[in-house]
Amino acid sequence: MVDMHGNSPKSLRQDLLAQRKQFAASASYPAAQEAILTSFSRFLADYDAQIQTIALYCPIQDELDLRPALLAWAANKAGKTLSLPFARPDKHLDFYAWQEGDLLIPSRHGVLEPDPNNPRRPQATPDCILIPCVGWSKSPSGDRNHYWRLGYGGGYFDRTLTQLRASNPSLLCVGIGFDWQKLDDAQWQAQTHDEPLDLLLTESGLLR
Repeated sequence: MVDMHGNSPKSLRQDLLAQRKQFAASASYPAAQEAILTSFSRFLADYDAQIQTIALYCPIQDELDLRPALLAWAANKAGKTLSLPFARPDKHLDFYAWQEGDLLIPSRHGVLEPDPNNPRRPQATPDCILIPCVGWSKSPSGDRNHYWRLGYGGGYFDRTLTQLRASNPSLLCVGIGFDWQKLDDAQWQAQTHDEPLDLLLTESGLLR
């Protein structure tokens, strides 16, 4: 589905975002959404023992909304925390505890963020981060695959992951995307500063 003709990452992003908008309005979207949510519920069950704090995202530009599934997960488990990212001026992310109904503030990028000055919602260090993909790619490495995320170009997640992984090597980073967003090497290749995903969730299931 992705059509790319040697353009820059910026125009590739624009193409992919336009296609995601079309896809979200298409007849095939509900089935893909349902398949991802089913696999996501299975992921939460399978990894339940090693996950206490999940960093989620407030969806923008037709990203898949995982909040209902996560709220149900947190409500049924003692000691589970949901958190949302707050973008610092130095292009790193901090994460703050989030509950349904919290007042959120739009960032300069239009993303709803927690209020870092809310005394009732402390900072929370996630052991699992869910990251929506604009596009994604796969590269074989030895006997396993690496999955990479094409994002919006700000580098926030890569900087933050580098930091968090240094202090918690077992951090789980899960990309959320669709099968049609897969890019080949001619379209886009991960750069040296890009951090790999641990898992990628699409309508085909959980790719490890």
